[in-house]
Amino acid sequence: MTGRAVHLGASVLVLAGLAVVFGRIAGAYVEPTALGDLAAGYIVLSPGELSVPNVITGILLAYRSFDTLGEVAVLYMVAASLGPLLQQVETPRATEAPRLSDTPGEIIDSGHVALLPMIGVFGAYVILFGHLSAGGGFQGGAIIATGIEFYMIARVTSAINVKAFSACESGVGVAFVVVGIFGLVWAGGFLDPRFLPAGELGQFVSGGAIPLVSLLLGIKVAAELSVVLERFRS
Repeated sequence: MTGRAVHLGASVLVLAGLAVVFGRIAGAYVEPTALGDLAAGYIVLSPGELSVPNVITGILLAYRSFDTLGEVAVLYMVAASLGPLLQQVETPRATEAPRLSDTPGEIIDSGHVALLPMIGVFGAYVILFGHLSAGGGFQGGAIIATGIEFYMIARVTSAINVKAFSACESGVGVAFVVVGIFGLVWAGGFLDPRFLPAGELGQFVSGGAIPLVSLLLGIKVAAELSVVLERFRS
């Protein structure tokens, strides 16, 4: 028996075993007919305590906001670590690498002019209305960063100011922590949004400090992802 046949047989046995295991798990799954105590509590407390109809936003930016701070810190560390990892290293080359065209195609050139404003407006809408409907700072920031990436593709020779973007996201990160301290001093805990008036449920100005935190998150995510994309491009 050849080595290839042994590997093939072992792979088949492993896949068959995994199929049996996951088949038993899937077969034993029962769709829950009622919410658990924790989920039911969030659904009641988010509109009642926070005046936020979007329960997910209430969880991420109020009840589990410290976890959100950790996620933001991880994103910052990723953006910061890419600097030394992707720095250019001068190496001797036998032949000159082919140069990409600095002029984009007609579709990209015309498309980015039409689409960039819409991408920016949509990203801002997702950030600003994240406490009322599906969306939030992470999602809206990623949308805006996508628009910036589109600009990088359409304008190959135009580099974004990495230092300005880095300074922006650092300043926003400090503001995020300051808002958290306000919640610790004047509300129930770190990043508790109730140090500002809750407002009326369903209104744009509502949710205490949640819209402010969502805005800070959107700016920070957009800036950090833009820095990451620019470092990969350069």
